[in-house]
Amino acid sequence: MVELQQLWLPILLSTVFMFIASAIIHMAPLWHKSDYPALPNQDKVQELLRPLNIPPGEYMLPRCESHADMKKPEFVEKLTKGPIMLMTVYPNGVPKMGAQLVQWFIYGLVVSVFAAYISGRALAPGEHYLTVFRFAGTTAFLGYVMALWQIAIWYKRSISVTIKDSFDGLIYALLTAGVFGWLWPR
Repeated sequence: MVELQQLWLPILLSTVFMFIASAIIHMAPLWHKSDYPALPNQDKVQELLRPLNIPPGEYMLPRCESHADMKKPEFVEKLTKGPIMLMTVYPNGVPKMGAQLVQWFIYGLVVSVFAAYISGRALAPGEHYLTVFRFAGTTAFLGYVMALWQIAIWYKRSISVTIKDSFDGLIYALLTAGVFGWLWPR
């Protein structure tokens, strides 16, 4: 067994490597450039929505108040006419990425802590590189990828976007696994 405090360096370094890889993946015009196409007539849609002054948050359209309301003809008509949407509204203004980048780094840190904890409970010091790689990588993969598929299932997120994001998560997990294998206590 390896104590969590012995793994502070691979936890931190794997998070830094993941963060750098994430920045490269999302800033370079690689496989994510077509993930979110523009809404048809986006200027008109913005003009129509702007006077409503919708506060930032998550919204469903149409939405009923109860399961019983789902069967009412007027609600069924709304569904039939469409559009049906799940929508996230952000605050107005130029997006500020600082807080989100800090949150993403902290999330990566948490994934690496779990990879360290699980690997540390299962493996001894001096364990072979590939054994450590397998434990840390599998745990990191679960942290970076598995919840993405719930979004595709329940919120109709594009399967192609989910697959691309899963590939990103695989890269992050492989980096985490590599760092843990490299810096595992001897």
